[in-house]
Parts: sequence; structure tokens; C-alpha cells
Amino acid sequence: MELNNNDNQTWKRIPKHIGVIPDGNRRWAKQHSMEKQMGYEFGIEPGFELYEICKQLGVEELTLYGFTVDNTKRPAIQKQAFQKACVDAVETLAQKDAELLVVGNSSSNCFPKELLPYRSRRKFGNGGIRVNFLVNYGWDWDLNYPNGLASADISRIDLIIRWGGHCRLSGFLPVQSVYSDFYILQELWPDFEPNQFYRALDWYQNQDITLGG
Repeated sequence: MELNNNDNQTWKRIPKHIGVIPDGNRRWAKQHSMEKQMGYEFGIEPGFELYEICKQLGVEELTLYGFTVDNTKRPAIQKQAFQKACVDAVETLAQKDAELLVVGNSSSNCFPKELLPYRSRRKFGNGGIRVNFLVNYGWDWDLNYPNGLASADISRIDLIIRWGGHCRLSGFLPVQSVYSDFYILQELWPDFEPNQFYRALDWYQNQDITLGG
């Protein structure tokens, strides 16, 4: 994928670590006269488009929400659909260049067994960008994990981008996001286009990073 960022604009500040909340899959499916669970399948390719862009820009770390513990309360057919989408995404990423880590409550039967080998960070291809995938993740599970933070191998997040218009973190890595800038996009995740991401980067250029100082 060739980078095309509005007439080759360059940014002076590229976040080292970007968090992504890819919301709106079910709403997108409904808008397209599909069953809600069908939206998750259409949320896979946007993640890889974003991965390629981040690699080209030199982003060091990328964290994406797969699904939360609370999401598993949804109807079984939806739960099966987003579990499968997460497995398909991870298995595809394992064929690319990345250092991959899956974080989530793997003691629950809601955690896909296919992802158990990825609970420790693994290098694929030439490595490079660190990719974290939150699967069956719960903020309280993370904070109360025995012997320390379950997500301890994930660094502080500079910029969190949420698709789908909702202005909430939904429990997204509370420790790493403590000083994150937070950008909301109204577009639904399956409608991802690079310019949406570029708008977030444009906005990020003007944020004052003090880390409380």
C-alpha cells in the first residue's frame, strides 16, 4: 500500500504509540441491510490498511481493541462472529512483519483457543512495529492481574483514535492511556479511509504534550 496523505503532506510529530478503538461494526451492518454480526468480518481489512500506513510512517507501536469481556454478553451469534474475526486478523498478521502480542483473559472460555500461542510477544517476518491486540480484555482483570499488570509489556499510548462517534474509552488500557490524546471520528470502522487517520494526525500536531508537567 502506497502512502497517499493529502498531497504528500508530512507531519513533524508522529505518535510513537497509537491506540485504536474500531467501533461501529454492527451499526454499519444494519445500515447495509445485513445482520449485525456480519459487520465484524468487514472490520478486518481496515485494520490491515491502518497497519500498513503506520508502518510506513514509522509508528513504533499499535494497539487495537478486539473485544472486551463485557462484549461477550451480546447474543451468541455476535460473540462467535467477533471471536472469529479476531482469530482471522491475528493469523493474517502472523504472516506479516510485526512483533505481535495478544492480551486478554485467557482463562475464560470466551478467549479463542487459537490465540493462546500469542499471549507472549512473538516476532513475525522482519518484525519491526509492535502490534498489540486486546481480546476478551477487561480493565479490572488487567489491573487485578496476579503479580502485576497483565498489559505490562504495552507502552504508554500517545494518541487514541476512536471510530464510530462515541466519546468514551470503554475501558481501553487505563494505565497506558492516562496521558493519551483522544480523537473521535464519526465514521464507522468498516468505512475506514486513510484520510480519516490523517485528520487525527493533523489534529495531533497541535496538542500540547506536558505529561502533567
